[in-house]
Amino acid sequence: MRERTLPLPASVLWPNLRARSTDPELLDAELPESEVLKSLADLRFVNRFLGARRALVRAIAPQLPKGGSLLDVGCASGDVLAYLRSRLEPRFAVGLDIKALHLSGAAQLHGVAGDVRRLPFAERSFDVVAASLFLHHFDAPELPIVLGELARVARRAVVLCDLRRALVPYLFGRAVFPLLFETPVSVHDGLVSIRRGFRDAELREGFAQAGLGSVEIRRAFPYRLLAVAPLTGASRPA
Repeated sequence: MRERTLPLPASVLWPNLRARSTDPELLDAELPESEVLKSLADLRFVNRFLGARRALVRAIAPQLPKGGSLLDVGCASGDVLAYLRSRLEPRFAVGLDIKALHLSGAAQLHGVAGDVRRLPFAERSFDVVAASLFLHHFDAPELPIVLGELARVARRAVVLCDLRRALVPYLFGRAVFPLLFETPVSVHDGLVSIRRGFRDAELREGFAQAGLGSVEIRRAFPYRLLAVAPLTGASRPA
């Protein structure tokens, strides 16, 4: 029988959801390759069945011109980018992740290994820069740096989808993640991710500190926040 749980810290067992957690996710550290690949498979499952891919498409579509270009930051296996590309048909699409191993499953996509805090692209290289379930990996002091880099390489808009921190998804995860996921790493990281998620005002403040005060933030099912920051005219940070 497969091990489905890891020893969880008290902060995970009895969470305080009033503020964002700063606990790290295991996948962000060094793990055996076998565990990484199983966790990435679990993430693909989440993106397909528990994600908000359609809502992300609807948010990007008005910002992406016909024949435009798209960058997906923190793309992992590239499954969300593949979905976006199939629905939006950009002229070219690039996925970036900090770990080359994560990109090994994205054979049909143009993948680049790099750090989002120092993106290896020139200014305004892509019409739209997107990220799905990625921003919550960063603590509050890093948000302006990350969002500023996304805006630097985008011509028209930055579009993000991330977790809305709440008790209902956390209780769902406690009950269901051990049954759904292949590895206990995903159970641990899924619960930590929910605790690292955002409330509307927290996400808006992160954009404001990056000089992106014109961001539109709306809620999407299931417990997601969609943020669209246009970069035309005065909306672009100095």
